[in-house]
Amino acid sequence: MSENDSGYEPTKFAALHPILLEAQRVGALSGAPIDQIISHALWFARAISDNAKSVVDLGSGAGVPGLIVALDRPDLELVLVDRRSGRTDSLTRAVSALNLSARVKVVCAEIDALARDSNYAHRFDAAISRGLGPPNETLKLSTLLVKPGGVIVISEPPLSTQSRWDAKHVSELGLKGPERVGAVAMFHVKQSD
Repeated sequence: MSENDSGYEPTKFAALHPILLEAQRVGALSGAPIDQIISHALWFARAISDNAKSVVDLGSGAGVPGLIVALDRPDLELVLVDRRSGRTDSLTRAVSALNLSARVKVVCAEIDALARDSNYAHRFDAAISRGLGPPNETLKLSTLLVKPGGVIVISEPPLSTQSRWDAKHVSELGLKGPERVGAVAMFHVKQSD
């Protein structure tokens, strides 16, 4: 598959379209075509291994990529995190409307506070983030939530762009990577000795 071909099947996400259109209407999501947003978000689902069970979406906002991953990967339990209560209220309604409440939880919290909570620290097989903030800070926060052996998946600029990752910083965080998977970068959290 190329960077632009994530294996998107429109009928699988039909119920999500009105939710994302509403998010665009209120300014919680970019004005890009919904099919393009979903297709891009599917790269996160492709990067998460088949044996993963738990995923945290950091800075979930309107639910991208978390809701798309949840619909595409019914084998996963997800926690969608955002610090804005308005966004998490909308996300909670979206999770309910999509009948995902049994395996998708919405949390309103700052990520560093979540990382200090023993219910979340180093609990997840994967952390995903589309546009949380500066890439190196996103990596650092993600390492506090992912188990050794897990992965961190972050949205990447187009392939024509020079790498934004400092190899020394990545290594100091106990990570290997990045490995490009379509439109995302995947980092492996090293196993503890």
